[in-house]
Amino acid sequence: MNIIRYNDHCALPGGSVATIGFFDGVHLGHQWLMRQVVEKAHSRHLSSMAITFDRHPRQVIHASYVPQLLTTLDQRLLLLAHTGIDLVVVLPFDQQMASLSAREFMDEVLSRHLHVEALLIGYDHHFGRRQDNASEGFSDYERYGSEMGIDVIGMPHSPILYDGQAVSSSAIRRYLSAGNVVAAAGCLSRHYTITGTVTEGFRQGRLMGFPTANIAPESINTMLPAAGVYEILCEVADPSIPSQPLRGMLNIGTLPTFQRHQLSVEAHLFNFSGDLYGKTLTLSLLRRLRSERRFTSVEALARQLSADKASILSHEAE
Repeated sequence: MNIIRYNDHCALPGGSVATIGFFDGVHLGHQWLMRQVVEKAHSRHLSSMAITFDRHPRQVIHASYVPQLLTTLDQRLLLLAHTGIDLVVVLPFDQQMASLSAREFMDEVLSRHLHVEALLIGYDHHFGRRQDNASEGFSDYERYGSEMGIDVIGMPHSPILYDGQAVSSSAIRRYLSAGNVVAAAGCLSRHYTITGTVTEGFRQGRLMGFPTANIAPESINTMLPAAGVYEILCEVADPSIPSQPLRGMLNIGTLPTFQRHQLSVEAHLFNFSGDLYGKTLTLSLLRRLRSERRFTSVEALARQLSADKASILSHEAE
């Protein structure tokens, strides 16, 4: 798969069948859509293309908007690379891009620069700046496309369901907000992950025999699941550390037993001793053991942590 960072001088050779979206999480529904694009491209002897954005469009349209994202741009691109798509074009979504009407966007970006010959979008998909509060929709895109030589093809809602519900980025966020990382994994076709750098923490865990790595997520827009304790697998971006991934447990919360108020992400890794400061960790969340709560004493918390670890180890042995 090739990745193209779009600019005004970008002009791709040959035609393509494309789809466009933010594709946060690249979940099962997105994967299904990519398969439709690839199949349509093969049938027309064209390249398959996914067009995405370098940031969430609402961050530009509404300056105060802070998205809760399932994936960073780099993660999205890596996941899209595994869908079988030929080419991913990353659009810089800025004020100039946001000012384009749907017609202008289709003409200047899709037709002139990217040579899109067929565009697969949902019937309820919208893009481009609205003109005079007019409500543009699929039929307008079809009409614009016919003028430019772009075959606009309406796609039904993804048939991919999880537990009887349509798979979507919003549904995954709801699962994560409830701490249901198992359901999130079912929608993503992989475990939900948090990637970040190990920084200085409160060092309370070490005093109880449970040293932790305090993790600063690599993006402030990374969505954290509900506060609580999770079973994890951890990969360290360091080839000198053998036997990866490492099993462990993760606490997300404000450490109420110690009367802290700052949200923290702290991982305790089993059977590991070493310096992780400054290293990048990727945590795969397997299941939520319990919610975070305040204990009457540090000793009571330590006993609960021992029980949490025993639960994980017994689950592994099953």
